Amino acid sequence: MTDPTRDAAFSLLHAVLAKGAMLDTALDRLPRLDPRDRAAAHRLAACVLRHAGTLDEVLDPFLRRRPPDEVRQILRLGAAAFLFLESPAHAAVATSVELTKSKKLAPFSGLVNAVLRKLVAQGPGVLEELDTPRLDTPAWAWASWGTQARAIAGAHAHEAPLDISALPGFTPQGGETLPTGSYRFPPGTSVHEVPGFTEGKVWVQDAAAALPARLLTPAPGERVLDLCAAPGGKTAQLAAAGAVVTAVERDKARLATLQGNLKRLGLTAELVTADATAWRPAETFPAILLDAPCSATGTIRRHPELLHLRKPQDFARVTALQDKLLDAAAAMLAPGGRLIYAVCSLQPEEGAARIDAACARLGLKRAPLSLPELPEAVTPQGDIRTHPGLWPERGGMDGFFIARLVREEGEVECASPPCLARELGPDFR
Repeated sequence: MTDPTRDAAFSLLHAVLAKGAMLDTALDRLPRLDPRDRAAAHRLAACVLRHAGTLDEVLDPFLRRRPPDEVRQILRLGAAAFLFLESPAHAAVATSVELTKSKKLAPFSGLVNAVLRKLVAQGPGVLEELDTPRLDTPAWAWASWGTQARAIAGAHAHEAPLDISALPGFTPQGGETLPTGSYRFPPGTSVHEVPGFTEGKVWVQDAAAALPARLLTPAPGERVLDLCAAPGGKTAQLAAAGAVVTAVERDKARLATLQGNLKRLGLTAELVTADATAWRPAETFPAILLDAPCSATGTIRRHPELLHLRKPQDFARVTALQDKLLDAAAAMLAPGGRLIYAVCSLQPEEGAARIDAACARLGLKRAPLSLPELPEAVTPQGDIRTHPGLWPERGGMDGFFIARLVREEGEVECASPPCLARELGPDFR
């Protein structure tokens, strides 16, 4: 019989590579499956997505012509299980052959058997001479990441750890306390195993994702506007710091998730269902956090499918939305106020370029940031740029760009720019 793990992993790859689904979305749509098989299928599919370039490099010498895409995915699954996940050679071959037959691809079962047998005969040593970080990274991404490309791509080969933020006064036991104040647990840790989760004391948030709200430095009782707020990790940070938070999110389902997260943590915020590019408050705010929708390339360790789903032509659409959101945020910022702009992207056009353009267009000024716990993340302009290659001894962190803008005392122009958010769709974060 077909291994349910292989069968589910094949379905996940088909959903991502043939239909353009996010891996987590595809996982949620799987038929009912034993939790252990479900987790193993996710791990195997993610491994193929992380290492597709390397897998093709070792498989192609045994192929006289390009096989159908479905057969390609089966070969990748078998090779990934053997080379990266320590599956026994006989199991990697046999389950792949059975999967081929179960998918009505029986004429290719001999090919799958022969190719994988040749691969396992070479052994894992076949990887030793390969530049796997380069093979597993699209050319457009490698070029855009500049001098950090190799460090970033090398970090993408590994699963990300589980990072936790906690309510003030609570320290979850069993994890590593990071210099920036987050708590880190090993990759594969379930959040339900973390002390304090059941009691509503902690929430999942990468160490880099916890920086924007912290760098806004909200004062107790200060009115803070959180734009594009779901799923709510930053909203929780601001509320836990004592700020009076207004959280704006256009997606009703994501706003419901935010509301549920705040309820579990015992925190409160004013929630507004609206498109931030068009919504305007009755009063301007002294502090605004804009965690803008972006390409999310800074989260590839957690979402390796992004290596396959993102294309260079995507960035013009998303940067247009980021500009509209910055325009809207500027219109809602009080004289003397401060604005933190953040994106979980590694792409330069979504980071410093957006701030340079905003300063020229909106009359705002860049206010340099400092981060003593991670000085190497501070750019010459005073922005923050994290990436997965930082803190390699600790397990890295997501890629984030963070900048602070201020409005000098004076008049504020209020405008209602047209809404562009709906043009991007739900896959941009």
